[in-house]
Amino acid sequence: MGRMDGKVALVTGAASNPGLGRTTALTLAREGAKLVVTDVDEAGSEDCAQTIRDAGGEAISMKQDVTSEDVWKGVIAKTVETYGKLDVLVNNAGIAVLMPIDEMTLADWNKQIDVNLTSVFLGCKYAMPAMKDAGGGSIINLSSVAGLVGMATCIAYGAAKGGVRIMSKSIAVEGAKDNIRCNSVHPGVIWTNMQAEATGQADPSGVAVGPERVPMGKVGEAADIANCVLYLSSDESKYVTGAEFTVDGGMTTQ
Repeated sequence: MGRMDGKVALVTGAASNPGLGRTTALTLAREGAKLVVTDVDEAGSEDCAQTIRDAGGEAISMKQDVTSEDVWKGVIAKTVETYGKLDVLVNNAGIAVLMPIDEMTLADWNKQIDVNLTSVFLGCKYAMPAMKDAGGGSIINLSSVAGLVGMATCIAYGAAKGGVRIMSKSIAVEGAKDNIRCNSVHPGVIWTNMQAEATGQADPSGVAVGPERVPMGKVGEAADIANCVLYLSSDESKYVTGAEFTVDGGMTTQ
């Protein structure tokens, strides 16, 4: 406990339950961080914040369309106004609209690039000055195994997540002079609300992931991602930047 004492963290896409953003926010709060949680689902993000407060932590929520530049400016300003600084940004918000390229419209493509890639650019752009004022910070961008290897039906999703990967490395280079670190996390098959909707299953026991697909032969949990983000958010990773962390049960090893 206490690995995040004194730190202020902003987590986007924190409404879904179970979800990577919500689980990450709860994990960072449990370790002592003050949280700002956002989502287009205003009620869901407030439920996340209330859960943190009920457990004795500090948290505020905001409705956020991560594709809006003006909204990003407002979220960063409100964070600094409320807590005096920003130490950690977790760019988690994203969507997955998976389909073959011959069925994909330009609108489908643009939406995924906007939500999954442009939003990360905006978050980093407006968080970095606040982190500089705070003496440094850590940015964790959620990518995907689809940003590392080719996958059918992941044309736009993979392009966006691959963009997040390489953009994170460039941001790490630019941010280093101001003690701002930036790393990417690449989940594999993780059980979330999004997975439940995609598979039509009520729990991960019904999702088949044999060793030919995932060597560990099982679906991961949101906590597996949250714990990786916790490490990258804390001072334990103070010499780690520009790296990519694959949390996939060995999925991309073969």
